[in-house]
Amino acid sequence: MREITYAKAISEALAIEMRRDKNIYIVGEDVGRVGGTFHATDGLYKEFGPERVKDTPITETAILGHAIGAAAAGLRPCVEIMWMDFMGVCMDEILNQAAKMRYMTGGQIKIALVIRVPQGAGFSAAAQHSQSLEAFFTHIPGLKVVMPQAPKDAKGLLCSAIRDDNPIIFIEHFQLYETKGEVPEGEYLIPLGKANILREGKDVTIVSWGWMVQKSIIAADKLANEGIEVEVIDLRTLVPFDKETILNSLNKTKRLVIVHEAVRTSGFGAEIAATIGEEGFDFLDSPIIRVTAPDTPVPFSPYLEDIYLPNEKKIVKAIKNMF
Repeated sequence: MREITYAKAISEALAIEMRRDKNIYIVGEDVGRVGGTFHATDGLYKEFGPERVKDTPITETAILGHAIGAAAAGLRPCVEIMWMDFMGVCMDEILNQAAKMRYMTGGQIKIALVIRVPQGAGFSAAAQHSQSLEAFFTHIPGLKVVMPQAPKDAKGLLCSAIRDDNPIIFIEHFQLYETKGEVPEGEYLIPLGKANILREGKDVTIVSWGWMVQKSIIAADKLANEGIEVEVIDLRTLVPFDKETILNSLNKTKRLVIVHEAVRTSGFGAEIAATIGEEGFDFLDSPIIRVTAPDTPVPFSPYLEDIYLPNEKKIVKAIKNMF
């Protein structure tokens, strides 16, 4: 395997799938000639042309309305929405059309649609360009939600998402686009709904996703120097989520910490905690701990944003308090 960036892994997955299936096309703001705001569609306009890599005006509602209609007619659009914060503009299309059409037609219409969208803080982009809103979409039956943190996962999960016959929200963190990792060449698939154990341990289980997985790994390495062995699980897919892997880990470690960048109240960590409370309560030797952002808008100030975000220090502190 060779090392490539997260953004390159995304564009590679798109190219592989577009060569495989002529019904797949890309649509969104600046995805064509510019190659995407974060260069995740670099080179695709040159190879596939404007018929299959379509630049649009700034109109998220029209982008999604167009894509849902195309999917209902049998095409397989891959949409890029430039910022997660703008998904609210097209929420009716996602909530009431994309997520419901297959159910309401008894399976006669499939909406094979991938919506790629970056999110997250860390760039001083302020309250309207920094939110982590994955929990919004996990609450909508009919949608799948995928959130890879490594280049290899980005490629393998995106290829699987494009081949799925259901609408999928595919979330990419801004901080990850330039990170590098080993990625297999050629066609490569990772099944949706399967978590990945990145680090094994016997004392505590951390469950995380997106950028916070990397913070969790750093925290686990620091704790290992103090004799605390932490098992780190990268959830990768939130809907469906791999509760079996979490339960199996918790049966061994007896302690659970959930780390996510989204605000605490009604974050997806609460769903995991509730599931463990219902199905794995007897495994627990201590209360479940969540390390999250506070329930405030994301600050613009770099100093305040650094305080706002979860990090390895906060994770280490939370775990030490469990013993």
